Amino acid sequence: MIVCVCKSVSDRKIRAAIAEGVDSFDELQFEFGVATCCGKCEESVRDVMAQCGVCETRCGVQRPAHAHPMEVTFYDRKAA
Repeated sequence: MIVCVCKSVSDRKIRAAIAEGVDSFDELQFEFGVATCCGKCEESVRDVMAQCGVCETRCGVQRPAHAHPMEVTFYDRKAA
């Protein structure tokens, strides 16, 4: 799903960046430009980060105590 319409950034892109070691909202802003135009996506980006278990202390996002870390699977897409 597209999280940032202005910069065309999907939740998959954000999850992939997190899997590669991005662990702060500022890094995502620098890398993808999220929340730098209209800013409407900031909450959604932070939600995706929280679902992945990062950014709890650096962004102030808290995961619910009952939440379990989400397992993420990436698939390679091949051109047709």
